[in-house]
Amino acid sequence: MPSLAEEVASRRTFAIISHPDAGKTTLTEKLLLYTGTIQSAGSVKGKSSAKHAVSDWMDIEKQRGISVTSSVLQFTYDGCCVNILDTPGHQDFSEDTYRTLMAADAAVMVIDGAKGVEAQTEKLFKVCALRGIPIFTFVNKLDREIRDPFELMEEIETVLGIGTYPMNWPIGCGRNFRGVFDRASRRVIAFEGDGHANATKKVGEIEAELGAPELDELIGEENHHALMDDIELLDGADHEFDLEAVRTGKLSPVFFGSALTNFGVEPFLKDFLRLAPAPGPHTDALTGEPVDPVEHPLSGFVFKIQANMDKNHRDRIAFLRICSGKFERGMDALHVQGGRKIKLATGTAMMADDRATVDEAYAGDIVGLFDPGMFSIGDTLCAPSARVQFAGIPTFAPEHFARVSQVDTMKRKQFVKGMEELAQEGAIQIFRELGAGMESVIVGVVGTLQFDVLEQRLKSEYRVEVRRQPLGYTDIRWIANEPGEVDVAALNLTRDTLRVEDMRGGKLLLFTSPWNVDWAVEHNPELKLSEFGNVTF
Repeated sequence: MPSLAEEVASRRTFAIISHPDAGKTTLTEKLLLYTGTIQSAGSVKGKSSAKHAVSDWMDIEKQRGISVTSSVLQFTYDGCCVNILDTPGHQDFSEDTYRTLMAADAAVMVIDGAKGVEAQTEKLFKVCALRGIPIFTFVNKLDREIRDPFELMEEIETVLGIGTYPMNWPIGCGRNFRGVFDRASRRVIAFEGDGHANATKKVGEIEAELGAPELDELIGEENHHALMDDIELLDGADHEFDLEAVRTGKLSPVFFGSALTNFGVEPFLKDFLRLAPAPGPHTDALTGEPVDPVEHPLSGFVFKIQANMDKNHRDRIAFLRICSGKFERGMDALHVQGGRKIKLATGTAMMADDRATVDEAYAGDIVGLFDPGMFSIGDTLCAPSARVQFAGIPTFAPEHFARVSQVDTMKRKQFVKGMEELAQEGAIQIFRELGAGMESVIVGVVGTLQFDVLEQRLKSEYRVEVRRQPLGYTDIRWIANEPGEVDVAALNLTRDTLRVEDMRGGKLLLFTSPWNVDWAVEHNPELKLSEFGNVTF
C-alpha cells in the first residue's frame, strides 16, 4: 500500500476560474470525460437540453446555464488523485469563488480566445496572485475565430502582470483550425473531431515533425509555413521555461485548445498534472509555523457550507480542505472554534450532488462532513493531540440590500430556517433592525443575481415564497467597539442611517452614502468603525 507521503504527493487540488461564458464548466466536463469519470458530457448551454453539466446541480443552474455555486469533483488519472473546484464565473457569485480559492493549491485560468482577459478573470487572478499559487492558462474556443495568439500573450502579461510560456501553439483557428504544435516534443499534433460540434468521443491524434513534407498535406502548406515562422519567433524571443517561477505564480504555462470539441484537452491535463504542485504546508495562525502536510496529524479548515444538496434529506454539508495528515472515518477531532472534541462519523467524496462515503482521505483532498449547525466558514478541525488553527476566511462587504419577508405568515418557521441556513453558507448576509424579530430581514448580497437565487432556493427547498423590497443603502460598517463601550441606540447619526445586527449579535450601521459614514465618524468621537469585509468568521 502507498505510504502517507506517497498519497499526499499524488494529490492535485486546483480551482478553475474564468469570466462568465469563457468555457470553464465545459472544460471541467471534458476533463471528467477523458478520465472516464463520465461517459458523455452535458453542455451547459440551452434550457431545453435534457443533459446538464455534471458540476451544475442546482435547478437554477440547469435552467439558466450558469454556475452559481462552487462544485467539488474528484477523480483519478495517470497516477494522480485530482480534486477540481469548479467555481462560479458570474461576478455576482464572486464571494463563493474567493473562498474556494483559499482551498486550492493551483488555479486554471480559462480565457476566451476571441475576448482575451475579461473583468472577472482579472479580479479572480488578483486573488490567486495574493496567495502566490501557480496559475495555468487555457486559451479556449479555437474552434471559433480568435485574436492573434501573440496579442493574447501580450495582453495576459500586460494586464495581469505575469510572465507567460506557451506550451503549445495553435495552427489556425475557426474552420481553419488544424491542431497544435507541442513545443516540448517539437511535433505537430493534428486533431480530428467526430463530426459533431460538441464531440463526446476521444479524438484521434496524428504526430509529425515540424518541417516534414507530409505536414503540407496534413495541415496545409500555408498553415505549415506560418507555423514555422511563429515557432522561430517564439524560440528566439521567449523566456526559458522555469518550473520554480511557475510554482511561485510568476510564470503561467499557456495552452491553446477547444474544450467544446476536445481539441488540446488531454495534452493539457497531462502537462498540468506533471507541473502542478502537490499539497504544500499551510501556516498555523497561532504560532506562525508551517504545518507540514505529511509530518503533522490531521488538520483542515471549512471553506464552504452547502445546505440541501440532497433533496431527500435536507441536510447540510461542510466542505473540509484537509491540510495535513490522514482523515479516517470515525476518528476524533478537535473543533477549534467550538472548543470541543467531535467524532468524524461520516465523510463524503463529491461529484457535484452525487456522493459516496469515504473511509479515508489525505492532505489535499476535500471531504464533505455532515453539519448539524456547528460549523462556520473558516473553522479549523485538527487532531486533539496536535492543536493548530488556520487563519479565518474574510467576508466581503455586500453592495446591494433588500428587505425580505415571507408572503404566508403561517410559514414563519420555514422562512427563518431557510434564511439562517442560506446565510450560514455565505451566499447571503442577513441583518435585522435592533430589537426586531425575523418576520422581516434585511439581506445583503455582493451581486443582484444572488437575490434571484435566494428566492428560487427558498421556494424550491423550503416551500416559502417571499416579497423583496430594494433598499437604497450602499455602505456597511461594523461597529468595532468592545461590548458596552458605546450606546448604539444613542449614536448621533443621519436620519437615513440604519442600526442593524447580524445573526451573531454583532452591531452594524447601514449608510446611503460615504458622506453619511463621515458624518457618523465626525459626530461620534468614541465610535470605531471597520470595513465589514475585513472581519473574519
